[in-house]
Amino acid sequence: MPNNAERTNLTCELERQLHDFWHDVDTNWGRQAADFYTEDGVFEASEQTYRGREKIRQFYEYRITRGPRVAAHAVTNFRVVSETPDEATTTWYLILYAHDGEPVLPSAPPIQIALATDHCVRGDDGVWRYKNRKFETWFKGGVPTTTFRG
Repeated sequence: MPNNAERTNLTCELERQLHDFWHDVDTNWGRQAADFYTEDGVFEASEQTYRGREKIRQFYEYRITRGPRVAAHAVTNFRVVSETPDEATTTWYLILYAHDGEPVLPSAPPIQIALATDHCVRGDDGVWRYKNRKFETWFKGGVPTTTFRG
């Protein structure tokens, strides 16, 4: 178990990475999102599981082809548990607001609130990546989440 300073540094590093990930998804349609995963990374979404970086990339490419959509992925209650110097598990809550169309869209409650668990690994290049991300949906309603079955 790392000391408090090491845990604080790791928390800041992995939380910043999470914010960078969702910023790309919300403002760049996830064009770089797959690069945040390991080659064999797994993304367990609310309705579908995507295995491997290439399948994750296909999911985000599919999102682009669907047409205009506004999404805001808000995250909160970020927590890190370090497994080894190169492995960590994070948990956090996803609060998702999304709707098809161009902004400005009418405001509505979030369409999903989920507990997220990430298994993060640091590669030989020193970069942390997601080995596995799993959403456990607690609340859902309104507009459907994006699902790719390709």
